[in-house]
Amino acid sequence: MRLIIRQVDLKEIIKMTEKSDVEICGFLFGRREGNDFIVKEIHFIPNRLNSPTAFEMEPLAMVKAIDGAEERGLEVVGIFHSHLKCPPRPSGRDLRGMRLWPVVWLIVDEKGNYGAFVLEGDKIREVGVEVV
Repeated sequence: MRLIIRQVDLKEIIKMTEKSDVEICGFLFGRREGNDFIVKEIHFIPNRLNSPTAFEMEPLAMVKAIDGAEERGLEVVGIFHSHLKCPPRPSGRDLRGMRLWPVVWLIVDEKGNYGAFVLEGDKIREVGVEVV
């Protein structure tokens, strides 16, 4: 299982994380091919909590982004967000979100570290990230 993401997109997510005092978040749009999650577009969504330790995507922006992606033949293959001053690994709050959104979760930190994860049953599994 792999998350395949373009270098330019990953760099943009990391750059936004470095500049932000709150967790950033958004969608990874693309398609799934077998065990691969192929990212074609990223879309930032405002964090309505405006918090450095948690995120919730703004619902109206979520709907608009998903509708637009579907019109372009894309689907949600992942969710990305940042962790500030802590490792890019799923938190307890992330685990609850992973149950609601069973896609790949890409987590980045302000130092440029990142990891991708899926929930399988009650176990979090790290997914390989291929940067192209």
